[in-house]
Amino acid sequence: MKKIILMIAALAIVGCKGNDESLEGEAVGQDSTLVDEAVAMLEPSKSIALTVEEANKLVKLPLNCVNVEYPNKLNQTLAGAEDIGEPRELHPAFYGCFDWHSSVHAHWTMVSLLKKFPEMKKAEEIREKLQASLTAENIQEEVKYFSRAQESSFERTYGWAWVLKLAEELQTWEDPLAKELSQNLQPLTELMVKKFKEFLPKLNYPIRVGEHTNTAFALALAHDYAVTAEREELRMLIEKRAKDYYLNDDACPIEWEPGGFDFLSPCLSEVDIMRRVLPKKTFNLWMKDFLPQLRKKDFAMEVAEVTDRTDGKLVHLDGLNFSRGWVLYGLANQYPEDYGHLRSLANEHVNYSFPNLVGDSYEGGHWLGTFALYAIQESNREL
Repeated sequence: MKKIILMIAALAIVGCKGNDESLEGEAVGQDSTLVDEAVAMLEPSKSIALTVEEANKLVKLPLNCVNVEYPNKLNQTLAGAEDIGEPRELHPAFYGCFDWHSSVHAHWTMVSLLKKFPEMKKAEEIREKLQASLTAENIQEEVKYFSRAQESSFERTYGWAWVLKLAEELQTWEDPLAKELSQNLQPLTELMVKKFKEFLPKLNYPIRVGEHTNTAFALALAHDYAVTAEREELRMLIEKRAKDYYLNDDACPIEWEPGGFDFLSPCLSEVDIMRRVLPKKTFNLWMKDFLPQLRKKDFAMEVAEVTDRTDGKLVHLDGLNFSRGWVLYGLANQYPEDYGHLRSLANEHVNYSFPNLVGDSYEGGHWLGTFALYAIQESNREL
């Protein structure tokens, strides 16, 4: 009966309204003093403050990889020998940081930090790198790559979502450079919107994994863009499909997590999109069936431990700590009366993996800065 009520309530609202394989790479930002400072500043019960000092540290990670062409994982499908090319030839905007999606969200990291802290030490270098990457010509080449018949599903849906996150960040940045870059990125942004619109109606079943293809994660990022950019058709489609996929879910087995290569939580990723698309009463009803234990004041999850940070798959678990953190922060921020106690658990996860960013090998350093920043932003968000 409750599920029927949920479905009716949801319909009423509608009517009213990393890196996969291990490669040896050089360490990023090898500075033992920063490691010591990072460890010393953290207290398990406290959130990390996003200050200009922290921004100066975090931005080193994308700066140290956006122009690093090798090692590189192209994830390319070849129709013939003529399709082979150097990474910067195939992807002149997003060839660095080991893989395409990591390069995209490295650019998001630089934009996000520069937007908040224009006084950063390397502000001019960041501007120069952004202007060099996100030219109109480079973006047209990126769009052209997707026109290859065998590449229509390239970066589906993880990379697509990060393009929209980058577009959102540029559109909300009051700076002449942002306007220029946003215009340059627009053809790729529009292509990603089109791809979501074409793909979601055909996807009958969501992908419930802890890695790149997780459907709920992509929907959450795309939904944020759709709301910010006032793309109503995309927003309504995402909300409909999220309800189609997840509204009837019960008793998510979060105790089975994590999987050995997870950087996303399958259970918490669903929570993250459903808190966006359901009104409070409906969300509360859904959560009572889906993850009722999160309302308990003593709810706990052990942090995920990485045994080898030079293994590109095993280091995913540091990312899991950050992504768990941002979901728990988002839930605590939106509904503090019911889930405010989860903030300390989020802090525990984020603070455990944060010191690993400094001096990390390339396997983690090329992407984990983005996940850390996203989590820290959620912890500092004022609603």
